[in-house]
Formats: sequence, structure tokens, C-alpha cells
Amino acid sequence: MGATFSISASAAAELGRQAAVAGTPGLMHLDLVSGSCEQHVIRLRPGHLAGVAMARADGVTLHAPEEQLHLLEGLCLDYRGDLSGGGFLISPQDNVRCCLCGSAFSRC
Repeated sequence: MGATFSISASAAAELGRQAAVAGTPGLMHLDLVSGSCEQHVIRLRPGHLAGVAMARADGVTLHAPEEQLHLLEGLCLDYRGDLSGGGFLISPQDNVRCCLCGSAFSRC
């Protein structure tokens, strides 16, 4: 794999919190589902559901299906929170178009 998938500090903190609340400390799973605004939407769930470890940060290991790793190369998972809530976002990179929702993207 060329460029790796990365996790921001704020995303790692929120992933760790969600994993702990779910009873799977340090383990989270990311997969891609079809989107309506862009081609792929990230879906995060607690635990190690399937796939391979693709990124580690601050005590959290993120797993993903091996067949989706090429779509995630070079992306960064971020988390933004405010008084009305929060959400995980894909930070825009070259050759990646993100929807305004931030969790959907297409490779250009």
C-alpha cells in the first residue's frame, strides 16, 4: 500500500470513547457503503467485525475489509464536535471529492 490511512487525534479520542462505551475497548471497524451524495460513505462500528488492522492511534486499532483498503489509501479520518453534536469526516485530499456532509467521498 502506498500512502496510509491516518486518524487525527480528535478522531482517535472519539473512536476510543465509542469503543469503550460499546464494551470493545480499543477496537473499531470502518467499512464503506454506497452513498447517495458521493460514491462511498464511511460507516464506523465498535469491535473487530472483519478485515485487517488498517490504522492505529492513541490505543485504538481501526479494522477494515481488505478489499476496501485501496479506496481508503491516503485519506485521513477526522472528528469535529460542537454544541449541537459531532461527526466523523474524511479530510479532503488530492483526487478525492467530499460531500458537504463530510463522511461521503468519491475518488476522482
